[in-house]
Amino acid sequence: MAKMKTVIKWSIIVLIGLIISIFSFGYWFLNLLPPPVITKEELRQTLSSDLPYLTENQIPYRGKILAVVTSAAIMGESEKSTGYELTELARAYYVFQANGFEVEVASPLGGKPPVVIDGDDMKEFDYAFLNDAEAQDKGNHSIAVQNIVSGNYEALFFVGGKGAMYDFPDNEYIQSIIKASYESGKVIGAVCHGPAALVNVRLTNGQTLLHNKTVSSFTNEEELFLTAEARDIFPFLLQDKLIEQGAIFDKGAMYLNQVSSDGKLVTGQNPWSTWEAAESVIRQIGYEPKERKITAEENAITVLKTYETDGYAKAYEAIEHI
Repeated sequence: MAKMKTVIKWSIIVLIGLIISIFSFGYWFLNLLPPPVITKEELRQTLSSDLPYLTENQIPYRGKILAVVTSAAIMGESEKSTGYELTELARAYYVFQANGFEVEVASPLGGKPPVVIDGDDMKEFDYAFLNDAEAQDKGNHSIAVQNIVSGNYEALFFVGGKGAMYDFPDNEYIQSIIKASYESGKVIGAVCHGPAALVNVRLTNGQTLLHNKTVSSFTNEEELFLTAEARDIFPFLLQDKLIEQGAIFDKGAMYLNQVSSDGKLVTGQNPWSTWEAAESVIRQIGYEPKERKITAEENAITVLKTYETDGYAKAYEAIEHI
């Protein structure tokens, strides 16, 4: 009994020490980050014309990229609302636009798709998108995928949002445009739950598109952390389904940036992977992405990723180089 008490005692001490260590790092990390230079209200007023990334050193027209978003507003038979993630569309939209591409928006049903706006994640590019009349018109009047001519685009980019799990995988028009685009040498990009569009796509040779392809997507760990009942609500867990269809799953740290490029197929793990995924699409098309000032959010993710892989000292060093 005494031995058991000792084990319990030391287990509690170790657990408390771990909690203190985590909170200490978090406190230290947050205090080293630069304070916000503008208020939230000022952020909400951001226009696309306020973004030097878009207005300076403009690149001539290079063609079109199609961004595809979900039309699903409800998660299956549950009463949970869903849609596409605005941040994933907005950030990719402006990366493509800054690099000389016109962006069109499509969805399974066409028209105005449901959107998820997470106020805590909204930054200047996201508010600029909300205040951009042209971007809003495209988003609110999306093209039905059945009317898409795949040859018109240099790349397809499937935006995430949990709704994609319901109306992307079995959509024959999505499967058709992905197959036609991929086999003609175009780039296929997807982020977070967007890779659900790749499920069930078969090429002319009979193999799944995903066969032996290295891909990333929202992981089982991330899904179940946010939605404990995910196995019951979703038709499948995306990581499991991608592997089932022959993919080599490239899993990064939980909620940190992770992008996989396998030839003309580019996939990102979560919303925080959108910037790199969009820029990787530009590279696969054949251009070096326009130089972009890294956001404070991306810098924070870089530091956290360094801490995850290399420890405290390297993370501190990364902060000093921001």
